[in-house]
Amino acid sequence: MSNPFALLANHCVNATQIVLEYREVPADQLISGSARVGTAELGQLHGCSIGVWEMSPSVTTDVEVDEFFIVLTGSATVQFADGRPPLELQPGTMGHLAAGTATTWVVTQTLRKIYIA
Repeated sequence: MSNPFALLANHCVNATQIVLEYREVPADQLISGSARVGTAELGQLHGCSIGVWEMSPSVTTDVEVDEFFIVLTGSATVQFADGRPPLELQPGTMGHLAAGTATTWVVTQTLRKIYIA
């Protein structure tokens, strides 16, 4: 079966408008709110997945994969378990999360980002 979200060569899409597939956040990662995560993988490039990810307002924990991202919409703070300064995310923010980093995501406005992982 082909990927319904795949971005074809020599085409473009508006990543803020892509319809995502949603799932609930596992209970062991949920601190508060009723978090839902939406994703759409758009393709692969040199072994990396490229896609769109979205989370509703909530507070959740995660252990990251190695990922570069660009925030499209929304706002959030990413707190680090090791005490380093948090990341303040807003439209236009670019970031890099290292694999194995323990984080807490405080999403105050539905956050949508493009990821490369």
